[in-house]
Amino acid sequence: MILLNPKNLTRRYPDERSAQIMRKTVAFFEGKGLKKIKEDDQNRVWYQDFLGFLQAEKVFGTLLAPPGYGGEAARWDTWRNCEFNEILGFYGLCYWYTWQVSILGLGPIWMSGNEALKKKAGRMLQQGGVFAFGLSEKEHGADIYSSDMMLKPQGDGTYLADGDKYYIGNGNEAAMVSSFGKIAGTGEYVFFAVNPKHPKFELVKNITPSQSYVAEFILHDYPITEADILSRGQEAWDASLNTVNVGKYNLGWASIGICTHAFYEAIRHASGRRLYNMSVTDFPHVKQMFTDAYARLCAMKLFALRASDYQRCASLVDRRYLLFNPMVKMKVTTQGEEVINLLWDVIAAKGFEKDTYFEMAARDIRALPKLEGTVHVNIALIVKFLANYFFNHADYPAVPECTGAAHDEFLFAQGPTRGLAKIRFDDYKISYDLFDTPNLAVFKEQISVFKGMLAKATPSEAQAKDTDFQLAVGELFALVVYGQLVLEMASLHGVGEDLVDQVFDFMVRDFSKSALQLHSKPSATHAQMEYCLKMLRKPVHEEARYERVWKEQVFALKDAYEMNP
Repeated sequence: MILLNPKNLTRRYPDERSAQIMRKTVAFFEGKGLKKIKEDDQNRVWYQDFLGFLQAEKVFGTLLAPPGYGGEAARWDTWRNCEFNEILGFYGLCYWYTWQVSILGLGPIWMSGNEALKKKAGRMLQQGGVFAFGLSEKEHGADIYSSDMMLKPQGDGTYLADGDKYYIGNGNEAAMVSSFGKIAGTGEYVFFAVNPKHPKFELVKNITPSQSYVAEFILHDYPITEADILSRGQEAWDASLNTVNVGKYNLGWASIGICTHAFYEAIRHASGRRLYNMSVTDFPHVKQMFTDAYARLCAMKLFALRASDYQRCASLVDRRYLLFNPMVKMKVTTQGEEVINLLWDVIAAKGFEKDTYFEMAARDIRALPKLEGTVHVNIALIVKFLANYFFNHADYPAVPECTGAAHDEFLFAQGPTRGLAKIRFDDYKISYDLFDTPNLAVFKEQISVFKGMLAKATPSEAQAKDTDFQLAVGELFALVVYGQLVLEMASLHGVGEDLVDQVFDFMVRDFSKSALQLHSKPSATHAQMEYCLKMLRKPVHEEARYERVWKEQVFALKDAYEMNP
């Protein structure tokens, strides 16, 4: 079974401590129950009970600390962190959020050479501390070139920090806030650590109406010494972007968790309803929407799992993860919106009811594509890889499935952030030959036409500067990359051809939709428009395959999970 079922955890770990954390986390939420989770959500209750659980079980001191800085089995193990991500998203985005912003806050610390602060962070994690990432600002958002946070040299080797930060999760309770700014007078970039409990730290407000605390804070002549400095200059700049490289990957897993819980609740509800003397799940359009939602959700998880392997195998020689990580952030989260939309069209008014999980899911699923850079920012990023992905291949050793108990040390030594356009990829067609199904064959034909357009009706220099046009090209490119990793993980996991073909049923439709959008762009040339029309294809419908997927994989989940009340 691909989807998470908290009452039947199946992921295997090489150490008991990891499995114990997952089981105890599920037990915490199931013990709390859906009713209490919803009450806390609706009343915007700060989740102190969850933080107390994390402290008692020393969860962050195990999952988010490198060896030597945390407790038993401490390591930054992306494989196990994926499931913890998924479990937190499954029960509520606010719980996931405090984990996510702790990850961001810890990035510049673990990337730093300041050993004293690293040891301090390790002790704070063991004591149940959460962390925060002071990067964004009210006037500039994530435009870190324009940061107004300044460290003013005092002439004795010390500094006074002045400036504001905005959108800072955990800013109210963080044990340490990794803050980004500049040295006044030189403009040199700097990361430094501050304490939210310091009298010179002004916590202005929570800028969101939610359980989470997303802070605006101001530093008023906050004293800083060299002991508080995490990094300077190019190292500070690289730490900011490399931290986001790690953090943005988690957003896709939150979407997967949310959609999985919503799917169970929706199909359980629909299968028990009768309308017009028929079971709701016997209506053809309902079967189609559930099957589409299931196929999309399975593809989300397969892609994110495979992207984890590339992240864990990464090195200064192999940086392909820099394409796949923003794809998890951008593509998986937007697919999450598609899944919720499909389920909501089935359960309709039920999705608004205050006692359902779905009511939270429908709201929270919208947030994830908009965090750690918008979808548009991430599409603009991945387009930088397009030319080498299609036309300039390199040979790499086969990437295995990376499930071992290893510390992912490279994530904190990623090196310079430049040179993305020089990263090369092996031939994507190798992955596309792992299966042979009717809809996959159609999709491969669409890819061939798209590649032909890039080669023979190549976007002009003016089109390359036209963001609207480039975003449309990027959507098509993203689908090709998405399909590659889905196929790779489907092969590794023994996913059957029925589900693979069902996935590429929607992939063919999505490719056609994106091709039509590119065709409609004002700057598209006649030749490019002709190629776009050739990309418009209809998926192959095989009734027997469709019915097998529906009966054996989709409808079979109608009683698979219900949360404790």
